[in-house]
Amino acid sequence: MQINNILVIGSGAMGSQIGMLAALAGYHTTIQDIAEESLAAARAQLFSRMDNSVAKGRLSRTEADAALARLHITTSLQDGAANADYVIEAATEKLGIKRAIFAALDLAAPPHAILATNSSTLGSSKVAAATSRPSKVCNMHFFNPALVMKCVEVVRHEDTSQETIDTTMELARSLGKSPVLVNREIPGFVANRLMGALRDEALALQEAGIASIADIDTTAKTALGHPMGPFELMDLVGLDVSYLIRMATFEETGDASDLPHPDVKALYEAGRFGKKTGSGWYDYDDSGTKK
Repeated sequence: MQINNILVIGSGAMGSQIGMLAALAGYHTTIQDIAEESLAAARAQLFSRMDNSVAKGRLSRTEADAALARLHITTSLQDGAANADYVIEAATEKLGIKRAIFAALDLAAPPHAILATNSSTLGSSKVAAATSRPSKVCNMHFFNPALVMKCVEVVRHEDTSQETIDTTMELARSLGKSPVLVNREIPGFVANRLMGALRDEALALQEAGIASIADIDTTAKTALGHPMGPFELMDLVGLDVSYLIRMATFEETGDASDLPHPDVKALYEAGRFGKKTGSGWYDYDDSGTKK
């Protein structure tokens, strides 16, 4: 299936960067969000990123300007979906919201369009049921920061067609990513289950007073070769995201062990989401540098 036009739903950190990836790869790309202020902030941030990439020699000015010219923003889902060949939903990790979006997309997008969710926890069967095209629905899960991280998890559900999988894998490669296929839905898929095991052990070590947050992070970096420690990673991804992922997992499994750790819950309820709010496990200055 040929893809020319891509729609990304959501202009947060993930949605905006996925949209920029698509525009850089040559696709006509639209980022849609119901919040005008979020779209404006995303646009400013992406223009700044492109300026920085030019300044560092990663892109020419011509390449950056051409990519930005292919990138459009709108508050109208119907307008954004009208000519879409592929849609990537990157809205908040709440099933009710995602199902409403997919129901609207099913009506607004052309019949041939594939509808993918960037959800890191919820299998696409949960939103496919809100559409009349379950064979054209899958997970296309990017990792933060999407402009940098190479992995994309492509997850099928029982009704996902092979054409949808093949098209999604090829799209990921065209974006410069290294896609992996997850053949069966499971909460957290592959990467988040691996990261979750490390995160849970780090939280247990910290809670028991075995080592400090900073020393646990240092150990992960200097002994295991990780680019950042588990607490630094939670702050980067967003403690709100971590909290909502665990709540979504619990709602699916009913297993109390899947609930967010009490310390994560406390930070979430205090509005300490990590880098995006200036504080989480660590405190950050206005430039996002850890204090």
